[in-house]
Amino acid sequence: MLGLDPKLSGLALLIALVFDAISDPLVGYLSDSWRSRLGRRHPFLFASIVPLALCFYLLFSPPALSETGLFLWLTTFAVLTRTSITLFYVPHAALGGELSDDFHERTTVVQWRYSFSYLGYLCAYGVGFGYFFADTPAFPQGGHYNLDGYSPFAMVMSLLMVAAIAIASFGTLHRLPYLRRPAEVQQLAAITQVPITLFREMGQALRNRSFAWMFAGILTVFVMVGVDSALNLYMNTYYWSLGSGENFWFFSATVFGVLLGAVFTRRLNERFDKLPCVMVGTAGWAAGQIVPVLMRQLGWFPDNDTDALYAALVGMRFLQGLFVIQALVTFNSMVPDIVDEHELRTGKRQEGIFFAASSFSQKATQGLGTFLAGVALTLIGWPEGGSEAEVTEANIRHLGLLFGPLLAGFAAICLFCYTKYDLTRERHREIVVALAARRLQAEADASAAAAAGAPALVGEVAGIVPVPPKH
Repeated sequence: MLGLDPKLSGLALLIALVFDAISDPLVGYLSDSWRSRLGRRHPFLFASIVPLALCFYLLFSPPALSETGLFLWLTTFAVLTRTSITLFYVPHAALGGELSDDFHERTTVVQWRYSFSYLGYLCAYGVGFGYFFADTPAFPQGGHYNLDGYSPFAMVMSLLMVAAIAIASFGTLHRLPYLRRPAEVQQLAAITQVPITLFREMGQALRNRSFAWMFAGILTVFVMVGVDSALNLYMNTYYWSLGSGENFWFFSATVFGVLLGAVFTRRLNERFDKLPCVMVGTAGWAAGQIVPVLMRQLGWFPDNDTDALYAALVGMRFLQGLFVIQALVTFNSMVPDIVDEHELRTGKRQEGIFFAASSFSQKATQGLGTFLAGVALTLIGWPEGGSEAEVTEANIRHLGLLFGPLLAGFAAICLFCYTKYDLTRERHREIVVALAARRLQAEADASAAAAAGAPALVGEVAGIVPVPPKH
């Protein structure tokens, strides 16, 4: 819409991935090894607030620039915004993994995190499509073509992000005394050794079979998510002919599905175990992406500009929300289980590294998906600027083929990878027992050393923490 070639937009985000490849594991490693009166994670949470708000606002507020200038502006602030997100997200997710050792209670923790995340999406949709990008006679193709709306929209979103991060950060400070300390006191490497250390730590994480296959699955599914994110507004505007008001309810339907589905996630995990919930959730989301397009290609879907079409699309998005939350919550509750297995094997407690790998895989493949979508739009001859007069029936038909059958292949590969995951709740129970025995032995050894005149910080060595009071 600003006249930037789709390939350059995709390239800018791809460049940001190079920096993600450094910042994600670096922040994970630093937050695993950090020592301060605010613990390991909170210093990073607080440090992210101002950079994220400022960079996000500037990302959506470019001055009048040439195409080259726009490309450089987008690249710079995409890198800075994503790095600021990493500064918050990786320690935040790792902190969530530390709040409980229980196999199913971890699902509850993640369930609440995602519920509030999607409430944030609902707020963004309401502020965006309901006000800044509302349909007007000046923008018959949809209010999202109103360029003057993006800067104030970004300002409001930046302020809301500041409030949300501050609440999440200050609201968890009281848990500091009860967070488990690593069994091994990990020291920060010298600056010159950090790249080697990061490579070694990530390599250790990926040697865990369960994590390696889940990592591969996430890499695949988020390519699909990246393509979806890049093409969604194109699909809604040209393929389904939805306006801004309809877009609001279209996207909000997913949030309502998520909020309802989250209520049942823990129960489903307890009934069927975690892996089946991840697989069914992923398959359900993918089906919601693919089926409407395939049915339209076959002539079995309602016509545009009809109530039947709108009801079908909103209903499908609601069902997608019900399914996708099972995959999102369950996967993120599986990561701390894998961390337990890793600790038993290596003696290191590294939530930060594992969540950093997960975060990078999501951002990297979403960026790759966005880049591929940009290339694909160029290959099908999509006109720059996308004015309604320039978009042909052939463009729209090819857009549907990109959005539908192409995504099915990614979903199939992802589900195959998930079948290789083998950390069941029974195996996790054995791991927890073994870790408890190791910690008790470490506590006994530390006590013996102290009695012999070699004082030791029992809590640091054994990972023992005070029992939180009952409320």
